Order: sequence, then structure tokens, then C-alpha cells
Amino acid sequence: MDRLKTLFKAQLISSVEEIKTLVKSHGTRIIDNVQIEQVYGGMRGIQSMIWETSSLDSSEGIRFRGYSIPELRELLPKINGATEPLPEGLFWLMLTGNLPTEEDVKWLSKEWQQRAVLSDTVKELLDHLDVKKTHPMTQFSIAIMAMQSESVFAQEYENGMNKASYWEIMYEDCMNLIAKLPLVAAFIYRKSFYDNQHIAADPDLDWSANFAHMLGKDEPAFKDLMRLYMTIHADHEGGNASAHTVHLVGSTLSDAYLSLAAGMNALAGPLHGLANQEVMDWIYDMIRDLGTPNPSREQIAEYVKTTLSHGVVVPGYGHAVLRKPDPRFLAQKDFAEKHCADDPMVQIVWHVFEEVPPILESLGKVKNPWPNVDAHSGALLEHFGVKEHNFYTVMFGVSRALGVLAQLCWDRALNLPLERPKSMTTEEIKGFLSNSNN
Repeated sequence: MDRLKTLFKAQLISSVEEIKTLVKSHGTRIIDNVQIEQVYGGMRGIQSMIWETSSLDSSEGIRFRGYSIPELRELLPKINGATEPLPEGLFWLMLTGNLPTEEDVKWLSKEWQQRAVLSDTVKELLDHLDVKKTHPMTQFSIAIMAMQSESVFAQEYENGMNKASYWEIMYEDCMNLIAKLPLVAAFIYRKSFYDNQHIAADPDLDWSANFAHMLGKDEPAFKDLMRLYMTIHADHEGGNASAHTVHLVGSTLSDAYLSLAAGMNALAGPLHGLANQEVMDWIYDMIRDLGTPNPSREQIAEYVKTTLSHGVVVPGYGHAVLRKPDPRFLAQKDFAEKHCADDPMVQIVWHVFEEVPPILESLGKVKNPWPNVDAHSGALLEHFGVKEHNFYTVMFGVSRALGVLAQLCWDRALNLPLERPKSMTTEEIKGFLSNSNN
């Protein structure tokens, strides 16, 4: 048994007993009250699921096992000359609850390298897709589904696997899948935008740096950007659409490949992960409409007002939970200040940051006028040569896999049941109100 699996097993044994005691002692306690507007409003804010790897606070933002993003940038190990933390360390933390050592991160990085083999079948399938008609996220989802034939969990379940072994086999699927995702994404990128001129993996690089290398971007600063990007996009508690989808599909005992593919289809939606693509498209529309690549703050403010007057949201602004600037946005801003503060597109992003919140606040209808993670990522990617906006969500997906697959291991370790909420009809809601008023 490998070192990470051993530590995970120790943690789950302790957690299972703790949860059993908690449910036995307090299982009938009421933890939340559901409002009718929440029933009609996409179940927003209803506390109804377990997600161990991270939690989202409206003021402080995301915390991974209790650690904020600024804390993780300081505490997670940096190896191979990195100035940013490695997502290998974050995955270790999410899975075990413990901060890893430098040796732990080196081990996990090497372990993923050894598991990172992409079959010829998957490559041939991707080669047959028409890149002019097939969005990179669609290609990404198809590739994950194609790899499902390699699922150890699916094979073992068909052979009659013991329930107590679910977590161990799910762990193997998740580790294999995480290891392969950068290869899949890089293959899609080079096939779609570089005429199938692929770049072989470098076994001496860590997971994020190797992804950067296979994209064709070997600048040290870009490798650090990928380390940061993959870390801050990894998880955002369980209620967001992609995370919840993986959890829901996984609750049917679908394997990691089927579950992740479903989550990536959710991430591809314009109201979720596709927003990072829409931010850059909106900025380019503004540059075109204003007739200048360097709009002033005053011009930006007027364009924002015009956008809102047409009933269109400003992409990258607003969040279902956060009520302050997203710490992930601020982490990227800090990175940009160190590496590309004079970049014109970065400057526009910062000017938009200065103008949009006051305008949204003045409307009096917006609970959160602040930027989220998507508001900054595209400008950074463009600075380092990744200018293909429709690929950005694939990169988001590679990162998001870390959190949702770590939690999927916990779902099986805790034997969480099939998720099956009760729905209501509008007639039943009206009947409830009628009875309540009598």
C-alpha cells in the first residue's frame, strides 16, 4: 500500500467512527430550514450534503481543510525551483487533512508521473473529432469517457467487490485519472491549435510544470502560474454545479471516469466554468466597440453601464456565496503584480476591478459586486501565450478534478448513500401555504 493510501486509511477509520457517533447522538437535530424561494431558486444555500475537502465562507472565501489560500501559498511545499505551491500538496491535504512534507509532495509527483500513460485508443478517438465543430470541453469529456474502459472500480464491482473495498479501488481510479488529465488536455490543445504537433511529457517535471511543458510553454514563470492556477481552482466546496454533479453521479456507484465526465459537462456551462472564456470575450468586445486597446477607466465605466443597461451581466463578477473579493482573484492579481504588471490586458482587468463594484453597488440589487476567480485568469493566460479562450475551461477542469476526486474517495470511504432529495410540485407548495394559513 502506498504512503498516501496508508495515511488516508488511518484518517477514514477515525472519521467513520466519529461520524457514526455524531449521527447516533444528534441525528434528529434540525440543522436548516428550507424556504420556498430556495425550493424555486435552485436549492441555493440549503445545507444538505457532506463535503470534507473544502468549505466556502462568504467573507473569507474558500478554505481547504481549514487553510485559506494565502496560508496555503506559504505552507504548502515548493519543489523543483517553484515559487508557488504545488497542487500535489493540496491534493494530499484534501485527502488526508494533513499538510504534506516536501518528501510527500515529491513522492506524489513521481507517483502521478508513473501513472500518466495515455492509450492509443484515446488518442485515435480524439484525432477523429473535428476541432472546428467540437469545443475543447466536449473533446475533454469524450476523452474521459473513453478512458472509462480502464476503470479498476468498474471492473472490480462487476467481479463482486466487497463494499469495504470501495474506497481503495476508487482511490486507484482517482489517482490514475488525475495523472492522465494533463496529457489529455495538452493533447487536445496541441491537436486543436497547433496542427497535431504534440510535445512529449518530461518525467523530471512535477504535475503542473509538465502540463505547461506539454502545452509548449516552458517559461519558468508560466510553470509557476500553472502551479498556482491548478491549486486555487481545485475545489470550492460541494455545492457548485461541477462538484455536486460528480458527487451525485458517484453516489450511484458510477466510477470516477463516469462521475468526472458528468462534472465536466456541468463545468462547461456558461453559468459555471465557461465564465472564464466569457470574461475575455467581453473584454475584447469592449476593446472593439471602444476602438482602443487601452481604454481609460472612464470609458470602461461607461461600457459597463451600457452592458448592464442591455440586461447583460458583466462576466467574472458576482458569486452565489462570496460577499468580498474572491481570494483566488487576489492571488492571481498578486502573481500578476510580480510577473506582468505592465501587460495591457492585465491593466484592463485591474481597471475593470476598480470600476465594476461601485457601479453594481449603486444598483442596490447585487449582493456581491466583487470579482470571482474567472475575472483574472484569462489575462494571465494570454500574457504567457495561451490565447485560445475556448480552451480555458479545460484547464479549469484539470484543476477541479483534484478536489472532486479527493472527495469521491471520501464518499466511498464513508459509504455515503445514493443521493435522492424529495421534489415538490407547485400545487403541493400552494397546498402547503393554504394549510399553513388556516
